[in-house]
Amino acid sequence: MYYNYASARHIFIFFYHDVPMNSISMYRQAQALTGHIVDPLHYRQYSGTLHCTDGMIVKIEEHAVEETAPYIMPGFIDAHIHIESSMLIPSEFARLAAIHGTVGTISDPHEIANVLGIDGIRYMIDNSKQTPLKICFGAPSCVPATSFETAGATISAEDIYELFERDGLLYLSEMMNYPGVLFSDSDVMKKIAIAHKLQRPVDGHAPGLRGEQAQRYAHAGITTDHECFTLPEALDKLAYGMKILIREGSAAKNFSALESLITSHTESVMLCSDDKHPNDLVVGHINEVVRRAVDCGHAAMNVLRCATVNPVLHYNMPVGLLRVGDPMDCIVVDSLKKFNVLQTWIQGQLVAEKGVSYIPRVQSSAPNNFCADTIIPSALHIPVPESFGKVDSVQVRVIAAFDGQLITAEEIHTMACKDGCVQSQPSEDILKIVVVNRYRDESPACGFVKNFGMKRGAIASCVAHDSHNIIAVGTNDEDIATAVNAVIHARGGISVSDGELCKILPLPVAGIMSTDEGQSVAKDYEEIDRIAKALGATLSAPYMTLSFMGLLVIPTLKMSDKGLFDGGVFSFTDVVVP
Repeated sequence: MYYNYASARHIFIFFYHDVPMNSISMYRQAQALTGHIVDPLHYRQYSGTLHCTDGMIVKIEEHAVEETAPYIMPGFIDAHIHIESSMLIPSEFARLAAIHGTVGTISDPHEIANVLGIDGIRYMIDNSKQTPLKICFGAPSCVPATSFETAGATISAEDIYELFERDGLLYLSEMMNYPGVLFSDSDVMKKIAIAHKLQRPVDGHAPGLRGEQAQRYAHAGITTDHECFTLPEALDKLAYGMKILIREGSAAKNFSALESLITSHTESVMLCSDDKHPNDLVVGHINEVVRRAVDCGHAAMNVLRCATVNPVLHYNMPVGLLRVGDPMDCIVVDSLKKFNVLQTWIQGQLVAEKGVSYIPRVQSSAPNNFCADTIIPSALHIPVPESFGKVDSVQVRVIAAFDGQLITAEEIHTMACKDGCVQSQPSEDILKIVVVNRYRDESPACGFVKNFGMKRGAIASCVAHDSHNIIAVGTNDEDIATAVNAVIHARGGISVSDGELCKILPLPVAGIMSTDEGQSVAKDYEEIDRIAKALGATLSAPYMTLSFMGLLVIPTLKMSDKGLFDGGVFSFTDVVVP
């Protein structure tokens, strides 16, 4: 049998035979791929044929090919991603990612771990095994991320050891508790020691850390960081031996600040998305960052080194790099400028072709952990402290959100009071932000946020890093309560409300993922996102930004289900300034 790939100027032939990849489907298996072969491992490009038997490269034959032949190169790796943020289970994520030339991921399952613990991690592992995409999970180091929030589970040092030994996880996931590293917290250091003993790399997470503190963090044996948002910060960490992951996700976008490292520190840089919403994943993945980097003037070989070789070597991934004896994990693209993905091959099997995924859908259960009663609007009032007496206005701490960033700032604003409660000021873009405990009935925590831009209505989500309590932002208490209650009724999801209008995208798996087909989830998410923006939201990804307003380990001011939190000093603070 043969498969003809035709372009305007030539005919290219791939030979294959059909073999089973798993019990679900049949994939076409390559015997030989011919074209311009790009080898970023050795910074070399040549023409020839890759010969494959049973998914493995058995011979590489160099010979001339037509100038217009396509390019064969290692497949793309997302060097740090939380698959849960795509709102898709791993098998459905794989169907979309493979279209864009992704063959593997370094995936931190701490989102589902915060909800379901070690059982949630094993759900991700089991589901991922039903897809050809090489999803490599790490053992979450910080579940919960802090003790200042309510999570659904705890991952102990003993759990981490078990995940390494029994489940074969490849690395210790991002060490977000950087104060614990700097002050040698016993539990933190025990987890790092286990990883070192078992020769697993340790991922970092230390936004803004520089100088002597960055040096101490790195010297604790932490090897990477994906949180750098300025070039000087990244250069500090590189100087102390860390590798830098340039992140370009749905909310956090650091490419522009860090892209010069692709050329200046090629072998110490990787590319990642961290968090990618489903509508963005439909459009592209790491291939978009590769294309953009080449457009910025970086040599294609350097860019591909960052996008393929570096994560494979750093994490010891079971992904091939176009060597004899490697699995044939590669992609075929039209050029080294546009990088349009024509085919994606994993283990010598054709899993996607010209925008069509051949990976079959997988039926899945929907484990969850959700126990919360509905709320009433009056529960969201923010009373003026009794010690103030009767006042017309007060000074209030307001979270300042920034488009394309996970960090926030603290601002002090004078806010009007009515009936003894502080009032939102939508006309000044100062809205109420609410976090509701999803694991047990507690009073909502309320504060204020700016830069969401909404003029009416409210949005809510159970995708709220890292504990995934319900988080909402809105212009009035009635719409906020409606949006929150929609999430509670669905036992997880994202919602939007405006008067009588209320729409929700249910997320039944741990309250953060759907079992539906990826394109369908992306379409539904796009519709809710469109409504939110019609209500005035000015952020490029309002739901993604909202999801990080509860991530306490990212400075400066964030909202926990227990109250307003100052990440700069790692303690709670008052909404109303005393």
